[in-house]
Amino acid sequence: MLVPVLLVLSFCLRGRAGLAPHFLQQPEDQVVLLGEEARLPCALGAYRGLVQWTKDGLALGGERDLPGWSRYWISGNAASGQHDLHIRPVELEDQASYECQATQAGLRSRPAQLHVLDPPVVTLSAEPQTVQEGEKVTFLCQATAQPPVTGYRWAKGGSPVLGARGPVLEVVADASFLTAPVSCEVSNAVGSANRSTALDVQFGPILQAKPKPLSVDVGEDASFSCVWRGNPLPRVTWTRRGDAQVLASGPTLRLPAVGPEDAGDYVCRAEPGLSGQSGGAAEARLTVNVVTALHSTPAFLRGPARLQCLVFASPAPEAVVWSWDEGFLTAGSRGRFLVETFPAPEGLGGQGPGLISVLHISGTQESDFHRGFNCSARNRLGEGGTQVSLGRRDLLPTVRMVAGVAAMAMTLLMIITGVALCCWRHGRASFSKQKNLVRIPGSSDGSSSRGPEEETGSSKDQGPIVHTDHSDLVLDEEGVLESKDPTNGYYKVRGVSVSLSLGEAPGGGLFLPPSSPLGPPGTPTFYDFNPHLGMVPPCRLYRARAGYLTTPHPRAFTSYIKPTSFGPPDLAPSTPPFPYAAFPTPSHPRLQTHV
Repeated sequence: MLVPVLLVLSFCLRGRAGLAPHFLQQPEDQVVLLGEEARLPCALGAYRGLVQWTKDGLALGGERDLPGWSRYWISGNAASGQHDLHIRPVELEDQASYECQATQAGLRSRPAQLHVLDPPVVTLSAEPQTVQEGEKVTFLCQATAQPPVTGYRWAKGGSPVLGARGPVLEVVADASFLTAPVSCEVSNAVGSANRSTALDVQFGPILQAKPKPLSVDVGEDASFSCVWRGNPLPRVTWTRRGDAQVLASGPTLRLPAVGPEDAGDYVCRAEPGLSGQSGGAAEARLTVNVVTALHSTPAFLRGPARLQCLVFASPAPEAVVWSWDEGFLTAGSRGRFLVETFPAPEGLGGQGPGLISVLHISGTQESDFHRGFNCSARNRLGEGGTQVSLGRRDLLPTVRMVAGVAAMAMTLLMIITGVALCCWRHGRASFSKQKNLVRIPGSSDGSSSRGPEEETGSSKDQGPIVHTDHSDLVLDEEGVLESKDPTNGYYKVRGVSVSLSLGEAPGGGLFLPPSSPLGPPGTPTFYDFNPHLGMVPPCRLYRARAGYLTTPHPRAFTSYIKPTSFGPPDLAPSTPPFPYAAFPTPSHPRLQTHV
Protein backbone atom coordinates (compact mmCIF):
# COMPACT_ATOMS: atom_id res chain seq x y z
CA MET A 1 0.00 0.00 0.00
CA LEU A 2 2.87 2.41 0.82
CA VAL A 3 4.64 1.89 -2.48
CA PRO A 4 1.84 3.04 -4.74
CA VAL A 5 1.35 6.17 -2.67
CA LEU A 6 5.04 7.05 -3.04
CA LEU A 7 4.86 6.54 -6.76
CA VAL A 8 1.88 8.91 -7.04
CA LEU A 9 3.66 11.58 -4.99
CA SER A 10 6.78 11.20 -7.09
CA PHE A 11 4.81 11.63 -10.30
CA CYS A 12 3.09 14.73 -8.97
CA LEU A 13 6.40 16.27 -7.95
CA ARG A 14 7.85 15.70 -11.44
CA GLY A 15 4.87 17.48 -13.07
CA ARG A 16 5.28 20.48 -10.93
CA ALA A 17 9.02 20.59 -11.67
CA GLY A 18 8.43 20.71 -15.46
CA LEU A 19 6.43 23.95 -15.15
CA ALA A 20 9.33 25.99 -13.58
CA PRO A 21 10.47 29.28 -15.34
CA HIS A 22 13.24 28.83 -17.82
CA PHE A 23 14.93 30.57 -20.84
CA LEU A 24 13.60 29.64 -24.17
CA GLN A 25 16.20 31.96 -25.98
CA GLN A 26 19.24 33.77 -24.63
CA PRO A 27 21.28 36.66 -26.18
CA GLU A 28 24.54 35.91 -27.95
CA ASP A 29 27.63 37.90 -28.86
CA GLN A 30 27.01 40.25 -31.74
CA VAL A 31 29.00 42.56 -34.01
CA VAL A 32 27.28 45.65 -35.37
CA LEU A 33 28.46 48.64 -37.36
CA LEU A 34 28.47 52.03 -35.92
CA GLY A 35 25.19 53.76 -36.70
CA GLU A 36 23.29 50.61 -37.42
CA GLU A 37 20.69 48.82 -35.20
CA ALA A 38 21.53 46.06 -32.69
CA ARG A 39 18.95 43.43 -31.46
CA LEU A 40 19.62 41.13 -28.50
CA PRO A 41 16.92 38.39 -28.19
CA CYS A 42 15.52 36.99 -24.85
CA ALA A 43 12.57 34.56 -24.38
CA LEU A 44 11.28 32.95 -21.07
CA GLY A 45 8.97 30.04 -20.54
CA ALA A 46 6.58 29.48 -17.61
CA TYR A 47 7.28 32.96 -16.32
CA ARG A 48 4.91 35.81 -15.84
CA GLY A 49 7.02 38.14 -13.76
CA LEU A 50 9.36 41.18 -14.25
CA VAL A 51 12.09 40.98 -16.93
CA GLN A 52 14.94 43.49 -17.24
CA TRP A 53 18.21 43.99 -19.11
CA THR A 54 21.58 45.01 -17.76
CA LYS A 55 24.53 46.68 -19.47
CA ASP A 56 27.83 45.82 -17.92
CA GLY A 57 25.82 44.97 -14.71
CA LEU A 58 23.81 48.20 -14.79
CA ALA A 59 20.04 47.64 -14.89
CA LEU A 60 18.37 49.49 -17.70
CA GLY A 61 14.90 49.33 -16.12
CA GLY A 62 11.85 47.14 -16.10
CA GLU A 63 9.63 49.19 -18.41
CA ARG A 64 9.29 48.37 -22.05
CA ASP A 65 10.35 51.83 -23.35
CA LEU A 66 13.32 52.08 -20.98
CA PRO A 67 13.04 55.73 -19.93
CA GLY A 68 16.40 57.52 -19.81
CA TRP A 69 17.74 55.48 -22.68
CA SER A 70 16.47 57.20 -25.80
CA ARG A 71 18.06 54.77 -28.23
CA TYR A 72 17.07 51.64 -26.24
CA TRP A 73 13.74 49.78 -25.99
CA ILE A 74 12.32 46.26 -25.33
CA SER A 75 10.10 44.59 -27.90
CA GLY A 76 8.09 41.36 -28.16
CA ASN A 77 4.96 39.82 -26.60
CA ALA A 78 5.42 39.76 -22.84
CA ALA A 79 2.57 37.23 -22.39
CA SER A 80 4.42 34.73 -24.53
CA GLY A 81 7.70 35.54 -22.72
CA GLN A 82 9.44 37.54 -25.52
CA HIS A 83 11.72 40.34 -24.20
CA ASP A 84 14.20 41.50 -26.97
CA LEU A 85 16.52 44.50 -26.42
CA HIS A 86 16.92 47.01 -29.37
CA ILE A 87 19.58 49.71 -29.75
CA ARG A 88 19.40 52.20 -32.63
CA PRO A 89 21.59 53.82 -33.84
CA VAL A 90 24.48 52.03 -32.35
CA GLU A 91 27.29 54.17 -31.08
CA LEU A 92 30.70 53.32 -29.82
CA GLU A 93 29.55 53.67 -26.21
CA ASP A 94 27.04 50.87 -26.79
CA GLN A 95 29.83 48.34 -27.01
CA ALA A 96 29.31 46.35 -23.72
CA SER A 97 28.14 43.07 -22.10
CA TYR A 98 24.36 42.62 -21.91
CA GLU A 99 22.20 40.17 -19.78
CA CYS A 100 18.50 39.34 -19.71
CA GLN A 101 17.21 38.69 -16.18
CA ALA A 102 13.94 37.19 -14.79
CA THR A 103 14.01 38.92 -11.43
CA GLN A 104 11.23 37.04 -9.62
CA ALA A 105 12.42 33.66 -10.81
CA GLY A 106 16.04 34.53 -10.09
CA LEU A 107 17.07 33.70 -13.64
CA ARG A 108 19.98 35.42 -15.53
CA SER A 109 20.93 34.78 -19.13
CA ARG A 110 24.47 34.26 -20.19
CA PRO A 111 26.32 37.50 -20.98
CA ALA A 112 26.20 38.65 -24.61
CA GLN A 113 29.05 40.89 -25.84
CA LEU A 114 28.05 43.62 -28.27
CA HIS A 115 30.93 44.70 -30.52
CA VAL A 116 30.47 48.03 -32.30
CA LEU A 117 32.60 48.37 -35.41
CA ASP A 118 33.60 51.86 -36.56
CA PRO A 119 34.42 52.26 -40.31
CA PRO A 120 37.16 54.83 -40.93
CA VAL A 121 36.19 58.45 -40.51
CA VAL A 122 38.35 60.51 -42.87
CA THR A 123 39.43 64.15 -42.69
CA LEU A 124 41.29 65.56 -45.75
CA SER A 125 43.07 68.91 -45.80
CA ALA A 126 45.40 70.79 -48.21
CA GLU A 127 48.09 73.29 -47.36
CA PRO A 128 47.91 75.88 -48.82
CA GLN A 129 44.35 75.74 -50.07
CA THR A 130 44.78 78.69 -52.50
CA VAL A 131 47.92 78.51 -54.64
CA GLN A 132 49.41 79.89 -57.81
CA GLU A 133 49.94 77.54 -60.67
CA GLY A 134 53.28 75.81 -60.27
CA GLU A 135 53.44 75.98 -56.49
CA LYS A 136 53.76 72.92 -54.19
CA VAL A 137 50.78 71.64 -52.20
CA THR A 138 50.64 69.07 -49.36
CA PHE A 139 47.53 66.94 -48.75
CA LEU A 140 46.98 65.33 -45.30
CA CYS A 141 44.52 62.46 -44.85
CA GLN A 142 43.53 61.72 -41.20
CA ALA A 143 41.17 58.86 -40.13
CA THR A 144 39.65 57.27 -37.00
CA ALA A 145 38.50 53.64 -37.24
CA GLN A 146 37.58 50.61 -35.16
CA PRO A 147 39.33 48.32 -35.82
CA PRO A 148 42.41 50.32 -36.89
CA VAL A 149 43.06 51.57 -40.43
CA THR A 150 44.65 49.07 -42.75
CA GLY A 151 45.41 51.18 -45.86
CA TYR A 152 45.23 54.48 -47.84
CA ARG A 153 44.46 55.09 -51.49
CA TRP A 154 44.82 58.45 -53.32
CA ALA A 155 43.08 59.55 -56.50
CA LYS A 156 42.79 62.72 -58.62
CA GLY A 157 39.62 63.26 -60.59
CA GLY A 158 38.72 59.60 -60.03
CA SER A 159 42.02 58.30 -61.40
CA PRO A 160 44.45 56.67 -58.97
CA VAL A 161 47.64 58.52 -58.16
CA LEU A 162 50.31 55.94 -58.79
CA GLY A 163 52.89 55.48 -56.08
CA ALA A 164 50.90 57.35 -53.43
CA ARG A 165 50.87 55.44 -50.13
CA GLY A 166 50.24 56.73 -46.66
CA PRO A 167 48.34 59.67 -45.20
CA VAL A 168 50.45 62.43 -46.95
CA LEU A 169 50.51 63.43 -50.63
CA GLU A 170 52.68 66.21 -52.13
CA VAL A 171 51.99 67.60 -55.61
CA VAL A 172 52.79 70.62 -57.82
CA ALA A 173 49.55 72.48 -58.51
CA ASP A 174 48.32 73.18 -62.01
CA ALA A 175 45.04 74.27 -63.55
CA SER A 176 43.67 70.71 -63.57
CA PHE A 177 43.45 70.61 -59.76
CA LEU A 178 40.71 73.26 -59.91
CA THR A 179 38.28 70.87 -61.61
CA ALA A 180 39.81 67.48 -60.70
CA PRO A 181 39.57 67.11 -56.91
CA VAL A 182 41.97 64.99 -54.90
CA SER A 183 40.44 62.15 -52.82
CA CYS A 184 41.77 59.94 -50.01
CA GLU A 185 40.23 56.54 -49.25
CA VAL A 186 40.91 54.86 -45.88
CA SER A 187 39.99 51.22 -45.16
CA ASN A 188 39.97 48.82 -42.16
CA ALA A 189 38.54 45.38 -41.37
CA VAL A 190 35.04 46.75 -41.26
CA GLY A 191 35.07 48.78 -44.44
CA SER A 192 36.39 51.96 -46.06
CA ALA A 193 35.63 55.65 -46.30
CA ASN A 194 36.94 58.48 -48.46
CA ARG A 195 36.98 62.24 -48.64
CA SER A 196 37.91 64.63 -51.48
CA THR A 197 38.85 68.29 -51.85
CA ALA A 198 39.60 70.70 -54.68
CA LEU A 199 42.35 73.30 -54.70
CA ASP A 200 41.86 76.97 -55.49
CA VAL A 201 44.57 77.18 -58.15
CA GLN A 202 45.04 80.59 -59.78
CA PHE A 203 46.24 80.49 -63.40
CA GLY A 204 46.19 82.53 -66.59
CA PRO A 205 43.85 82.17 -69.59
CA ILE A 206 43.63 78.74 -71.22
CA LEU A 207 41.83 78.31 -74.56
CA GLN A 208 39.13 75.66 -74.36
CA ALA A 209 37.22 76.29 -77.60
CA LYS A 210 39.01 77.86 -80.57
CA PRO A 211 37.02 80.05 -83.00
CA LYS A 212 36.31 78.35 -86.29
CA PRO A 213 36.80 79.94 -89.74
CA LEU A 214 33.64 81.01 -91.51
CA SER A 215 32.59 81.36 -95.13
CA VAL A 216 29.44 83.36 -95.80
CA ASP A 217 27.83 85.09 -98.74
CA VAL A 218 27.53 88.84 -99.07
CA GLY A 219 24.69 90.16 -96.90
CA GLU A 220 24.58 87.23 -94.50
CA ASP A 221 25.39 87.35 -90.78
CA ALA A 222 28.63 85.95 -89.38
CA SER A 223 29.22 84.79 -85.80
CA PHE A 224 32.45 83.69 -84.08
CA SER A 225 32.79 82.18 -80.61
CA CYS A 226 35.67 81.14 -78.39
CA VAL A 227 35.90 79.89 -74.80
CA TRP A 228 38.67 80.74 -72.35
CA ARG A 229 39.07 79.50 -68.80
CA GLY A 230 41.18 80.90 -66.02
CA ASN A 231 41.17 81.66 -62.33
CA PRO A 232 40.15 84.44 -61.99
CA LEU A 233 38.11 84.43 -65.20
CA PRO A 234 39.88 86.34 -68.00
CA ARG A 235 38.41 89.28 -69.91
CA VAL A 236 37.68 88.31 -73.51
CA THR A 237 37.63 90.87 -76.36
CA TRP A 238 37.39 90.71 -80.15
CA THR A 239 39.43 92.75 -82.61
CA ARG A 240 40.40 92.61 -86.25
CA ARG A 241 44.00 91.71 -86.98
CA GLY A 242 46.04 94.85 -87.47
CA ASP A 243 43.38 97.04 -85.81
CA ALA A 244 43.26 97.87 -82.10
CA GLN A 245 39.57 98.79 -82.09
CA VAL A 246 37.52 96.45 -79.85
CA LEU A 247 34.57 95.05 -81.80
CA ALA A 248 32.94 93.09 -78.96
CA SER A 249 33.49 91.78 -75.43
CA GLY A 250 32.68 88.28 -74.33
CA PRO A 251 32.91 84.86 -75.91
CA THR A 252 30.86 85.74 -79.04
CA LEU A 253 31.37 88.14 -81.96
CA ARG A 254 28.45 88.83 -84.31
CA LEU A 255 28.83 90.61 -87.66
CA PRO A 256 25.47 91.42 -89.30
CA ALA A 257 25.07 91.64 -93.10
CA VAL A 258 28.74 91.25 -93.98
CA GLY A 259 30.27 92.71 -97.10
CA PRO A 260 33.57 92.20 -98.92
CA GLU A 261 35.18 94.79 -96.66
CA ASP A 262 34.42 92.60 -93.62
CA ALA A 263 36.56 89.71 -94.88
CA GLY A 264 39.75 89.08 -92.95
CA ASP A 265 41.14 87.62 -89.74
CA TYR A 266 39.45 88.26 -86.39
CA VAL A 267 41.25 87.86 -83.06
CA CYS A 268 39.72 86.54 -79.83
CA ARG A 269 41.97 87.86 -77.06
CA ALA A 270 41.95 86.90 -73.37
CA GLU A 271 43.41 89.24 -70.76
CA PRO A 272 44.41 87.69 -67.39
CA GLY A 273 42.55 88.61 -64.23
CA LEU A 274 45.73 88.90 -62.15
CA SER A 275 48.93 90.78 -62.82
CA GLY A 276 51.91 88.63 -63.60
CA GLN A 277 49.87 86.15 -65.62
CA SER A 278 50.19 85.85 -69.38
CA GLY A 279 47.27 86.34 -71.74
CA GLY A 280 46.36 84.54 -74.93
CA ALA A 281 44.85 85.04 -78.37
CA ALA A 282 43.22 82.95 -81.09
CA GLU A 283 42.36 83.88 -84.68
CA ALA A 284 39.72 82.86 -87.18
CA ARG A 285 39.30 83.94 -90.80
CA LEU A 286 36.10 85.24 -92.33
CA THR A 287 35.76 84.59 -96.05
CA VAL A 288 33.06 86.50 -97.89
CA ASN A 289 32.05 84.65 -101.00
CA VAL A 290 32.23 87.29 -103.69
CA VAL A 291 33.09 87.68 -107.34
CA THR A 292 34.52 91.14 -108.01
CA ALA A 293 35.35 92.80 -111.32
CA LEU A 294 38.87 94.21 -111.41
CA HIS A 295 39.82 97.36 -113.29
CA SER A 296 40.33 96.69 -116.99
CA THR A 297 42.35 98.96 -119.25
CA PRO A 298 40.36 100.48 -122.16
CA ALA A 299 41.26 98.98 -125.51
CA PHE A 300 41.60 100.22 -129.09
CA LEU A 301 39.27 99.03 -131.80
CA ARG A 302 40.75 95.95 -133.52
CA GLY A 303 43.40 95.81 -130.79
CA PRO A 304 43.92 93.37 -127.90
CA ALA A 305 41.83 93.63 -124.72
CA ARG A 306 42.04 92.12 -121.24
CA LEU A 307 39.19 91.69 -118.73
CA GLN A 308 39.71 90.45 -115.14
CA CYS A 309 37.59 89.29 -112.23
CA LEU A 310 38.63 88.36 -108.68
CA VAL A 311 36.97 85.39 -106.95
CA PHE A 312 36.93 84.67 -103.20
CA ALA A 313 35.02 81.66 -101.95
CA SER A 314 35.27 78.92 -99.35
CA PRO A 315 35.36 76.11 -100.31
CA ALA A 316 37.42 77.07 -103.33
CA PRO A 317 35.36 77.52 -106.51
CA GLU A 318 35.08 74.49 -108.72
CA ALA A 319 35.07 76.63 -111.86
CA VAL A 320 35.15 80.25 -113.07
CA VAL A 321 33.07 80.80 -116.23
CA TRP A 322 33.10 83.73 -118.65
CA SER A 323 29.96 84.17 -120.72
CA TRP A 324 28.74 86.64 -123.36
CA ASP A 325 26.22 86.82 -126.15
CA GLU A 326 27.97 84.31 -128.36
CA GLY A 327 28.63 81.68 -125.70
CA PHE A 328 30.77 80.91 -122.69
CA LEU A 329 34.32 79.79 -121.90
CA THR A 330 35.81 78.21 -118.75
CA ALA A 331 39.40 77.63 -119.85
CA GLY A 332 41.43 77.53 -123.03
CA SER A 333 40.57 79.46 -126.19
CA ARG A 334 37.60 79.91 -128.44
CA GLY A 335 37.90 82.07 -131.55
CA ARG A 336 39.08 85.50 -130.50
CA PHE A 337 38.74 84.68 -126.80
CA LEU A 338 41.19 83.10 -124.34
CA VAL A 339 40.66 82.43 -120.60
CA GLU A 340 43.43 82.13 -117.99
CA THR A 341 42.94 81.48 -114.28
CA PHE A 342 45.63 81.70 -111.63
CA PRO A 343 45.88 82.27 -107.83
CA ALA A 344 45.43 85.79 -106.56
CA PRO A 345 48.33 87.40 -104.68
CA GLU A 346 48.24 86.78 -100.93
CA GLY A 347 46.31 89.45 -99.07
CA LEU A 348 44.61 90.90 -102.16
CA GLY A 349 41.18 92.16 -101.18
CA GLY A 350 41.90 91.58 -97.48
CA GLN A 351 40.91 87.92 -97.69
CA GLY A 352 42.62 84.62 -97.94
CA PRO A 353 43.64 82.81 -101.11
CA GLY A 354 41.55 83.64 -104.14
CA LEU A 355 41.49 83.29 -107.91
CA ILE A 356 41.96 85.79 -110.72
CA SER A 357 40.35 84.88 -114.00
CA VAL A 358 41.42 86.79 -117.12
CA LEU A 359 39.56 86.95 -120.44
CA HIS A 360 41.81 87.91 -123.37
CA ILE A 361 40.25 89.29 -126.57
CA SER A 362 42.34 89.52 -129.70
CA GLY A 363 41.17 91.91 -132.43
CA THR A 364 38.34 93.70 -130.67
CA GLN A 365 35.21 94.51 -132.63
CA GLU A 366 32.68 97.29 -132.31
CA SER A 367 30.20 94.97 -130.61
CA ASP A 368 32.68 94.12 -127.84
CA PHE A 369 32.40 97.65 -126.46
CA HIS A 370 28.61 97.57 -126.23
CA ARG A 371 27.97 94.27 -124.46
CA GLY A 372 28.68 92.92 -121.01
CA PHE A 373 30.89 89.98 -120.12
CA ASN A 374 29.74 87.88 -117.16
CA CYS A 375 32.26 86.32 -114.77
CA SER A 376 30.69 83.71 -112.47
CA ALA A 377 32.13 81.25 -109.91
CA ARG A 378 30.54 78.07 -108.58
CA ASN A 379 31.23 75.73 -105.64
CA ARG A 380 29.19 73.18 -103.71
CA LEU A 381 27.47 75.91 -101.70
CA GLY A 382 26.19 77.95 -104.61
CA GLU A 383 27.10 80.36 -107.39
CA GLY A 384 27.95 84.06 -107.63
CA GLY A 385 28.96 86.38 -110.42
CA THR A 386 29.57 89.90 -111.71
CA GLN A 387 29.48 91.74 -115.01
CA VAL A 388 32.53 93.33 -116.62
CA SER A 389 32.41 95.95 -119.40
CA LEU A 390 35.12 96.78 -121.93
CA GLY A 391 36.06 100.44 -122.25
CA ARG A 392 37.04 101.99 -125.55
CA ARG A 393 40.18 104.02 -126.14
CA ASP A 394 40.27 106.45 -129.11
CA LEU A 395 43.46 106.94 -131.14
CA LEU A 396 43.18 110.70 -131.79
CA PRO A 397 43.46 111.86 -128.18
CA THR A 398 46.46 109.60 -127.79
CA VAL A 399 48.18 111.14 -130.81
CA ARG A 400 47.41 114.61 -129.55
CA MET A 401 48.82 113.73 -126.17
CA VAL A 402 52.03 112.34 -127.67
CA ALA A 403 52.42 115.39 -129.92
CA GLY A 404 51.86 117.74 -126.98
CA VAL A 405 54.46 115.94 -124.91
CA ALA A 406 56.95 116.07 -127.81
CA ALA A 407 56.35 119.79 -128.31
CA MET A 408 56.84 120.50 -124.64
CA ALA A 409 60.05 118.48 -124.64
CA MET A 410 61.36 120.37 -127.73
CA THR A 411 60.51 123.74 -126.18
CA LEU A 412 62.22 122.80 -122.97
CA LEU A 413 65.31 121.66 -124.90
CA MET A 414 65.47 124.93 -126.82
CA ILE A 415 65.17 126.95 -123.62
CA ILE A 416 67.95 124.95 -121.99
CA THR A 417 70.18 125.35 -125.06
CA GLY A 418 69.60 129.12 -125.19
CA VAL A 419 70.34 129.53 -121.51
CA ALA A 420 73.51 127.46 -121.89
CA LEU A 421 74.75 129.59 -124.84
CA CYS A 422 74.05 132.82 -123.01
CA CYS A 423 75.88 131.59 -119.95
CA TRP A 424 78.83 130.49 -122.10
CA ARG A 425 79.09 133.84 -123.89
CA HIS A 426 78.70 135.70 -120.63
CA GLY A 427 81.48 133.67 -119.06
CA ARG A 428 83.71 134.21 -122.09
CA ALA A 429 83.05 137.93 -122.03
CA SER A 430 83.71 138.10 -118.30
CA PHE A 431 87.03 136.38 -118.70
CA SER A 432 88.00 138.58 -121.66
CA LYS A 433 87.57 141.71 -119.56
CA GLN A 434 90.60 141.02 -117.42
CA LYS A 435 92.62 144.20 -117.46
CA ASN A 436 96.21 144.26 -118.75
CA LEU A 437 97.85 147.46 -117.77
CA VAL A 438 100.99 149.25 -119.03
CA ARG A 439 102.30 152.47 -117.68
CA ILE A 440 103.00 155.10 -120.33
CA PRO A 441 105.47 157.77 -119.34
CA GLY A 442 105.07 161.35 -120.35
CA SER A 443 101.60 161.96 -118.96
CA SER A 444 100.92 164.11 -115.98
CA ASP A 445 97.20 163.73 -115.91
CA GLY A 446 96.29 162.10 -112.66
CA SER A 447 92.58 162.20 -113.23
CA SER A 448 92.34 159.15 -115.48
CA SER A 449 89.68 156.65 -114.59
CA ARG A 450 91.95 153.82 -113.51
CA GLY A 451 91.20 151.66 -110.59
CA PRO A 452 93.03 151.85 -107.32
CA GLU A 453 94.53 148.45 -107.89
CA GLU A 454 96.29 149.72 -111.03
CA GLU A 455 98.03 152.65 -109.43
CA THR A 456 101.58 152.32 -108.09
CA GLY A 457 104.25 154.81 -107.09
CA SER A 458 103.81 158.57 -106.71
CA SER A 459 101.63 160.70 -108.91
CA LYS A 460 104.60 162.35 -110.58
CA ASP A 461 105.71 159.02 -112.11
CA GLN A 462 102.35 157.97 -113.35
CA GLY A 463 101.52 158.56 -116.97
CA PRO A 464 98.44 157.77 -118.96
CA ILE A 465 97.50 154.12 -119.21
CA VAL A 466 95.91 152.62 -122.30
CA HIS A 467 93.26 149.88 -121.71
CA THR A 468 91.75 147.32 -124.00
CA ASP A 469 90.01 143.93 -123.56
CA HIS A 470 91.39 140.63 -124.83
CA SER A 471 90.26 137.06 -124.29
CA ASP A 472 93.55 135.25 -124.80
CA LEU A 473 95.49 136.28 -121.70
CA VAL A 474 97.66 133.54 -120.22
CA LEU A 475 98.77 133.18 -116.58
CA ASP A 476 102.34 132.37 -115.78
CA GLU A 477 103.38 129.19 -113.98
CA GLU A 478 102.63 130.72 -110.54
CA GLY A 479 99.06 131.46 -111.65
CA VAL A 480 99.33 135.28 -111.57
CA LEU A 481 99.80 137.94 -114.23
CA GLU A 482 103.41 139.00 -114.66
CA SER A 483 103.96 142.58 -113.57
CA LYS A 484 107.76 142.89 -113.87
CA ASP A 485 109.25 145.99 -115.46
CA PRO A 486 111.52 144.69 -118.28
CA THR A 487 113.41 148.03 -118.55
CA ASN A 488 114.45 147.85 -114.89
CA GLY A 489 112.89 151.28 -114.32
CA TYR A 490 114.50 152.96 -117.31
CA TYR A 491 111.15 153.86 -118.76
CA LYS A 492 109.12 153.10 -115.66
CA VAL A 493 106.92 150.71 -117.53
CA ARG A 494 104.96 147.69 -116.27
CA GLY A 495 104.85 144.68 -118.54
CA VAL A 496 102.14 142.03 -118.73
CA SER A 497 102.21 138.53 -120.13
CA VAL A 498 99.69 137.73 -122.84
CA SER A 499 99.15 134.76 -125.11
CA LEU A 500 99.85 136.41 -128.50
CA SER A 501 102.83 138.29 -129.91
CA LEU A 502 102.43 140.82 -132.67
CA GLY A 503 106.20 141.05 -133.25
CA GLU A 504 108.54 143.92 -132.81
CA ALA A 505 109.14 146.81 -135.16
CA PRO A 506 112.61 147.61 -136.39
CA GLY A 507 114.61 149.18 -133.65
CA GLY A 508 113.04 147.04 -130.94
CA GLY A 509 109.78 149.00 -130.63
CA LEU A 510 106.30 147.63 -130.65
CA PHE A 511 104.67 147.50 -133.98
CA LEU A 512 101.33 149.27 -133.81
CA PRO A 513 98.71 149.33 -136.50
CA PRO A 514 97.79 152.64 -138.06
CA SER A 515 95.64 154.79 -135.89
CA SER A 516 92.12 155.50 -136.97
CA PRO A 517 90.88 158.76 -135.54
CA LEU A 518 87.14 159.24 -135.56
CA GLY A 519 85.43 162.54 -135.34
CA PRO A 520 87.02 165.97 -135.10
CA PRO A 521 90.62 166.49 -134.04
CA GLY A 522 91.28 166.14 -130.36
CA THR A 523 89.07 163.07 -129.89
CA PRO A 524 90.61 159.77 -128.63
CA THR A 525 92.50 157.65 -131.12
CA PHE A 526 91.42 154.05 -131.92
CA TYR A 527 93.74 151.20 -132.97
CA ASP A 528 92.62 148.12 -134.85
CA PHE A 529 94.60 145.03 -133.68
CA ASN A 530 92.31 142.56 -135.34
CA PRO A 531 94.49 141.71 -138.37
CA HIS A 532 97.33 140.86 -136.01
CA LEU A 533 95.28 138.79 -133.63
CA GLY A 534 93.52 136.72 -136.25
CA MET A 535 90.16 137.30 -134.54
CA VAL A 536 86.72 138.03 -135.87
CA PRO A 537 86.06 141.76 -135.74
CA PRO A 538 84.22 142.59 -132.51
CA CYS A 539 80.65 143.85 -132.44
CA ARG A 540 81.92 147.32 -131.53
CA LEU A 541 85.09 149.33 -131.59
CA TYR A 542 86.99 149.60 -128.38
CA ARG A 543 88.07 153.11 -127.74
CA ALA A 544 90.79 154.39 -125.50
CA ARG A 545 89.06 155.13 -122.25
CA ALA A 546 90.56 156.75 -119.23
CA GLY A 547 94.11 156.31 -120.52
CA TYR A 548 94.15 152.46 -120.87
CA LEU A 549 95.57 150.52 -123.82
CA THR A 550 95.44 146.81 -124.68
CA THR A 551 98.94 145.30 -124.83
CA PRO A 552 98.79 141.87 -126.50
CA HIS A 553 102.57 141.45 -126.65
CA PRO A 554 104.64 139.87 -123.84
CA ARG A 555 106.82 142.98 -123.65
CA ALA A 556 104.80 145.67 -125.36
CA PHE A 557 105.55 149.30 -124.60
CA THR A 558 104.65 152.47 -126.42
CA SER A 559 104.05 156.11 -125.91
CA TYR A 560 100.70 157.58 -126.48
CA ILE A 561 99.35 161.06 -126.41
CA LYS A 562 96.77 161.21 -123.71
CA PRO A 563 93.38 161.99 -125.16
CA THR A 564 91.88 165.24 -124.14
CA SER A 565 88.25 164.21 -124.39
CA PHE A 566 86.22 161.06 -124.06
CA GLY A 567 82.98 159.92 -125.57
CA PRO A 568 81.54 157.94 -128.44
CA PRO A 569 82.92 158.58 -131.90
CA ASP A 570 81.00 160.87 -134.17
CA LEU A 571 80.43 158.88 -137.30
CA ALA A 572 78.97 160.31 -140.41
CA PRO A 573 75.74 158.73 -141.58
CA SER A 574 77.41 157.20 -144.57
CA THR A 575 80.38 155.88 -142.67
CA PRO A 576 80.38 152.06 -142.41
CA PRO A 577 80.55 150.45 -138.91
CA PHE A 578 84.14 149.29 -139.39
CA PRO A 579 85.86 151.71 -141.83
CA TYR A 580 89.33 150.52 -141.04
CA ALA A 581 90.81 151.55 -144.42
CA ALA A 582 89.32 155.04 -144.18
CA PHE A 583 91.09 155.87 -140.98
CA PRO A 584 94.21 158.01 -141.59
CA THR A 585 97.40 156.86 -140.04
CA PRO A 586 98.37 159.09 -137.12
CA SER A 587 101.94 160.11 -136.56
CA HIS A 588 103.45 159.09 -133.26
CA PRO A 589 106.99 158.61 -132.02
CA ARG A 590 108.27 155.13 -131.61
CA LEU A 591 109.45 153.97 -128.27
CA GLN A 592 112.96 152.56 -128.18
CA THR A 593 113.56 149.79 -125.71
CA HIS A 594 116.68 148.38 -124.20
CA VAL A 595 116.26 144.83 -123.00
